[in-house]
Amino acid sequence: MTMQSPIGFDPDYHQEAPERSALEALSGDTLLEFGTSWCGHCQRAAPCVEQALTAASLRHVKVEDGKGRRLGRSFGVKLWPTLILLRDGVEVGRIVRPTSTEDVMALLETP
Repeated sequence: MTMQSPIGFDPDYHQEAPERSALEALSGDTLLEFGTSWCGHCQRAAPCVEQALTAASLRHVKVEDGKGRRLGRSFGVKLWPTLILLRDGVEVGRIVRPTSTEDVMALLETP
């Protein structure tokens, strides 16, 4: 995956994950999302994430996760979706299985 991820909502999980070192080298805020397209929790969370990102100006990286996927394991992901806010490549907050736009917005407002 190139780090040319879109600013704003990305509707698709990508099978090709970036290297963790590439994520750690990013400047600014990045919302990293782990899940799968067939996951019911991920499908229910998608509109919440999309709505929260409509007003945000940050990179959204959606990574398909699963058994043997190193990037998710390196972040300690156990449940989907897991959203991790990176600021200058460093984790500053996360939420697991958000159920509302407000949940996601609160993460994006992490100081």
